[in-house]
Amino acid sequence: MKNHLSSIAFFMLVSILFSCKEGSIKPFEDIPDKYGVLKMVMESPEKFKVQIKYTQIDRNDNNVPSFTDFDFNLNDSIYFYPASTVKLPAAILALEWIQENALEDLTKESVMLTDSIRASQISAYHDSTASNYLPSIAHYIKKILLVSDNDAYNRLYELLGQDYINAKLKEKGIKHTVINHRLSMPMSEEENRHFNPITFKNTKMETLLEIPGRETNKVFMNSDNPSIGKAYFSQGQQVNQAMDFTYKNKYALSDFHGTVQRIIFPDQFNTIERFHISDSDREFILKYMSMLPGESDYPKYDLPDFYDSYSKFFKFGTDKSPIPAEFRIFNKTGNAYGHLLDGSYFIDFDNGVEFFVSAVIYTNANETLNDDTYEYEEIAFPFFAELG
Repeated sequence: MKNHLSSIAFFMLVSILFSCKEGSIKPFEDIPDKYGVLKMVMESPEKFKVQIKYTQIDRNDNNVPSFTDFDFNLNDSIYFYPASTVKLPAAILALEWIQENALEDLTKESVMLTDSIRASQISAYHDSTASNYLPSIAHYIKKILLVSDNDAYNRLYELLGQDYINAKLKEKGIKHTVINHRLSMPMSEEENRHFNPITFKNTKMETLLEIPGRETNKVFMNSDNPSIGKAYFSQGQQVNQAMDFTYKNKYALSDFHGTVQRIIFPDQFNTIERFHISDSDREFILKYMSMLPGESDYPKYDLPDFYDSYSKFFKFGTDKSPIPAEFRIFNKTGNAYGHLLDGSYFIDFDNGVEFFVSAVIYTNANETLNDDTYEYEEIAFPFFAELG
């Protein structure tokens, strides 16, 4: 795709967003009034804890891409809760794990049966959304990338374990990240260091690999002991102090942005920094990163609950209209504790424009967590729609 970034219209738009000094976003006093939420957020970045990273993509006459990065309020040391965005590296690393094991007949489609040996653990022997009613790494990845399924992520987390996930990300240069817990399961940090037994079987239900229950003795934590808010609800009771995120996942925006870039353009990174998966597995990830929920047969996601922009926040927000065919978005989103996130490779085929953009916003006016009172609809989704 030839990228016509030299077009007058495109550079008029960029001139609004960016200062002349490469690498920083300009204050948004020039934004038209119709982008009122965006302007309000950008004028109060500390209140909304907003961070943005944008990568302009130019292509030369041989169609080779080059990147120019810009950012706003980006700070890898400032904690925000990454929510479901951590599912993306877990999904890719599950494919790398298969590649490394190199066992005959073990593939992403192999049947994956999860057992439980601790009271806090949950087994998984069936999957009603799969065509064969059986779970597999491939099917879990589909559910992660299509609708951000929590259980699917938890199964891959239990397969890989904290040691593998964190070591692999660090060696790839994803250094401001800690992944240390399941999602939507009330487990202590101790229980999250224990991982279920797993058995892989072929289509004849013959055993390919048995993995016993495991645990890690290493404690993966946020050493700066971050906290958020002024109060939170726990087991129905309000606790009048900030919520501790020391033992919660961390995924800095630059790491998130870099993960998307690595899977889209692996050749732009040194060999050690890439995800080491097969070409077919990379194509599989790209297919489901960009697929809309309604385009999937297994698992099947129907309207009205699963509309095109269900997990595509940039430009479309909560608009339930079909996304026009000229746009294709390869992305992952997250939404929890007042945070809304999206990291995308965005293509506009009609205008020949492609770019990466990642952002996070925090909308929690009463500074109380777990009360389900966040300004997602009023501020967070419109922010992403207007920024897009």
